[in-house]
Amino acid sequence: MKKLLIAAVMAMCTAGVYAQQTNMATMQAAEGKSLASPRKAADVVLAGKKIHIGYGAPSVRGRHVMGEVVPYTEWWRTGANEATSFETTGDLMVGKLHVPAGKYTLVTLPSAGAWQLVVCKHTGQWGTDRFEADDLGKTAMMKATLPAVQEVMSIGFEKTAGSKTQLHIKWDKTDVFVPVSTR
Repeated sequence: MKKLLIAAVMAMCTAGVYAQQTNMATMQAAEGKSLASPRKAADVVLAGKKIHIGYGAPSVRGRHVMGEVVPYTEWWRTGANEATSFETTGDLMVGKLHVPAGKYTLVTLPSAGAWQLVVCKHTGQWGTDRFEADDLGKTAMMKATLPAVQEVMSIGFEKTAGSKTQLHIKWDKTDVFVPVSTR
């Protein structure tokens, strides 16, 4: 009984913190205050299939990003605040991972070398919550160095043609990307 009570109290506290964080971001936006990491979106249409990504866009602000703000060998929410959302109206191949039409969360596993993109079936969580048991799967990402520091993180689509594109995540001097195509 004691364990059940403790679990219930912990669940309520976690829900309260999430609601407080979400409400604070909503209140700041409603008051016209700019968020430190505003919500942004990336959209593309491939062969009639729509892909939408929603994410919080943090800034470097003089910090050492890769390896510190974005820790190596630990999962990263791939943005700031709420989890990064990924929605597709059609089946896709993201790298070597088959992603059926639906709503997902994107997470990355950064490292000094290769990165992995994780597509998770759990959605709607705060960015620091991780539901590894709900992972659809992982796929390798390619990595490049940007010629100059990119202050604000971005997620976008590049080299789009017909049924193919590249999903890029850029921040600081890092550009990680993965091919995306319709099935």
